[in-house]
Amino acid sequence: MAIDAGNTRVVIHSPLRAAQALVRVADGGRGKAGDMASPNASPIASPSAGARRQHQTGFTLLEMMVVLVIAGLLVSLTALTMTRNPRTDLNEEAQRLALLFESAGDEAQVRAHPIAWQPLDGGFRFDMRTEDGWRPLRDDLLKPRQWEGGVTGVTIDYPGSSSQASRVVFGTEAIDVPVRVTLFSAVGRATIVGTGNGRYEVH
Repeated sequence: MAIDAGNTRVVIHSPLRAAQALVRVADGGRGKAGDMASPNASPIASPSAGARRQHQTGFTLLEMMVVLVIAGLLVSLTALTMTRNPRTDLNEEAQRLALLFESAGDEAQVRAHPIAWQPLDGGFRFDMRTEDGWRPLRDDLLKPRQWEGGVTGVTIDYPGSSSQASRVVFGTEAIDVPVRVTLFSAVGRATIVGTGNGRYEVH
């Protein structure tokens, strides 16, 4: 039996072999047609490869959780800032100053030199008395600071004195003179009371 497929002539002596030959000839034709395709043609991406690329460019569950946590923190901080009480801010500033007073008293005893607290416009500073007079302190603890808590004014009262003082002096002895320092703001006042034993309380 003879089969003519284009320029190819195949001689087969069995019908089964003839069918197989036709299949091989057809496959060969498709291969040639594929060879004639443009060498610059882009390969066809498989569906699985496209799915992998899409997964890689998306957000993972962990990334989404991190974004949600950060967003929640920002919302909480904004809410706290909007709901702060000016009265609370003033009391916190008085508490901070009371702790600085206690530290200044301890430093005066350790250095064996009196230390003074001096309120200023917009802030305050601590000075230490030396042989050359009062010298501003520049260390991290008693360095000059700006007012916080909306403080607009200060009064210093020593019991038994008929006039207001301009500074608070911390002596070199453990027992000092009682004093009252009042901070004023637009919402009220807060008073720091020193009883002379080196401790200060806010009222």
